[in-house]
Amino acid sequence: MILHQFIDYETLRLIWWFLLGVLLIGFAVTDGFDLGTGTLLPFVAKTDMERRIVINTIGPVWEGNQVWLILAGGAIFAAWPPLYAVSFSGFYLAMFVILASLILRPVGFKYRSKRDSDTWRAAWDCALFIGGFVPSLIFGVAIGNVLQGVPFRFNGDLRIFYEGSFFGLLNPFALLCGLLSVAMLVMHGSAWLVLKTSGPVADRARRYGSLAAPITIFLFVLAGLVLWLGVGGYRITSVVDPHGVSNPLAKTVVEETGAWFANYSSYPWLLLAPVFGVVGAAGAFLGLQARREVATILSSALSIFGIISTVGVSMFPFILPSSLDPKSSLTVWDASSSHLTLFIMLVVTAIFIPLIVIYTSWVYHVLWGKVDEAAIDDKSGHAY
Repeated sequence: MILHQFIDYETLRLIWWFLLGVLLIGFAVTDGFDLGTGTLLPFVAKTDMERRIVINTIGPVWEGNQVWLILAGGAIFAAWPPLYAVSFSGFYLAMFVILASLILRPVGFKYRSKRDSDTWRAAWDCALFIGGFVPSLIFGVAIGNVLQGVPFRFNGDLRIFYEGSFFGLLNPFALLCGLLSVAMLVMHGSAWLVLKTSGPVADRARRYGSLAAPITIFLFVLAGLVLWLGVGGYRITSVVDPHGVSNPLAKTVVEETGAWFANYSSYPWLLLAPVFGVVGAAGAFLGLQARREVATILSSALSIFGIISTVGVSMFPFILPSSLDPKSSLTVWDASSSHLTLFIMLVVTAIFIPLIVIYTSWVYHVLWGKVDEAAIDDKSGHAY
């Protein structure tokens, strides 16, 4: 028997759907506090020394954190080729804006302190704010559009036609999701700054985090209500073959209000996902008030896990619905790579993901502790 047949096609598809969620959540939890910290930079730091302290809380770790985004992109490319083709081409301008914003971050770190000029430093501080705020917003906007359905279709030869525009992505529900994303990551960035700094910076971060946490809960609940009452979901109406070939057109799909909530009726335990989203944000708020630094950031991470998981379990088995032609929607069962490809990737992932987790854990262990003025004044030259 060929080795890859020990795991059937359906199971491999489910595993890779789960792994994609793990990678996206891993990125949001790790690089999320980098983005939140960048967004908070102009508000929590008033002097040049305070700004350098904030920057140096994320300067040594942002590159490692961004590995999760690269892994997620690679996983989409290899495990879900139609998803990669539609999303990266349809969202091309949005992706370009995100990448351009993210590029500002390392450049800002490297160049900010190269000249002794207030104007120079203020310009790079603005760039670092853009590098935190813009990706946070657009990632949420993208999720909002995915929940509504993306305007693409396949012809009979499975050729992709995308009929949307960049400004079409900026619709009210998508912007609501974008604001939720910003609030969530600001909460997470605040938790990180409270953990890694002290004094006025930590006090200001605590105040902003105490605002962002309840706003996160409010926007999350509001987005859920809008999704339930006003935004149509999608439902497969034909027989599904979990072992079938990847052909999105081999099914029929209807759009109907409330369809994204059907999984909760069938599997009530899935309600844990939105509960985690709310409870985690509430825990972050209480942790900030009680000055429990580790509990705060763990609660914030739990909220991120719950909010992103809510999207995944609500949409399952859809991964990218089509508003233009619902039967062209991509699902777990008809948008994956071959059986053999998924198995080979799983073997590689089983080897390298633990190594990445171990290395990342070691880095955080080594860098554990608060960043203060003494660390910035260290003559070793490591501080930004």
